[in-house]
Amino acid sequence: MNVLILEDESRAASYLERLLLKTAPEMKVMARIESVRDAVPYLSAHSDISLIFSDVQLADGLSFEIFGQVAVNCPIIFTTAYDHYAIEAFKTNGIDYLLKPVEEERLKQAIEKAKQFSPVLALEKLLSISKQTEGKAYKSRFMVKVGDKIKSIPMEEILAFYSLDKATYIHTLSNRDYVIDYSIDQLEPILDPEACFRINRKYIVSIRACTSILAWTNSRLRLKIDGIQDDDIIVARERVQDFKEWLDR
Repeated sequence: MNVLILEDESRAASYLERLLLKTAPEMKVMARIESVRDAVPYLSAHSDISLIFSDVQLADGLSFEIFGQVAVNCPIIFTTAYDHYAIEAFKTNGIDYLLKPVEEERLKQAIEKAKQFSPVLALEKLLSISKQTEGKAYKSRFMVKVGDKIKSIPMEEILAFYSLDKATYIHTLSNRDYVIDYSIDQLEPILDPEACFRINRKYIVSIRACTSILAWTNSRLRLKIDGIQDDDIIVARERVQDFKEWLDR
């Protein structure tokens, strides 16, 4: 079974590929593509893809844009940190909707669906999957190691989460930075979306951090956070509108 992975986070793509090797070794990953721009010509030229794993938000837009430009006859399993794209997913050949971080058992179930793929899509089933996150408890604190001691950092003290040199950090109100055992992708579904927003691939910011916002190039926004000297605290262009709406809640 030839598989295509559409994912703009290299860590998430590698994790999924390793999980596939473990749960479905008969599957062969033919390519990993990060953007809508590159996916369209690839799918147009390769009719041998049997299954697609697709994140919803790619480097240059939503993956739904791909399936509006090129006919895809194989099943699609969406892997994303967001649960509100479920209905849109069913307008394509979406057969399942896996929330990140992808769990091994859920992946196995999705693969079984792929093997029994039919163009007749069950909307009710996908909607029930999207409702699995309703009413769930979000992360309220993070355990960090300070020397040989363990410390608990409550969410109220955290200004931002960011990735740097293959590690993920939290930045606190007291201008301290601590390493945590999560990737940025893994953090998204466990953080309260009312309190935190992912502005780009590297940063998730707290509402408390959004006190200094500047207009930036290409219709983007730039944030200044005390204690972080980084020019990349920029709201990605495709997320600016959602970010403004989040601020205005």
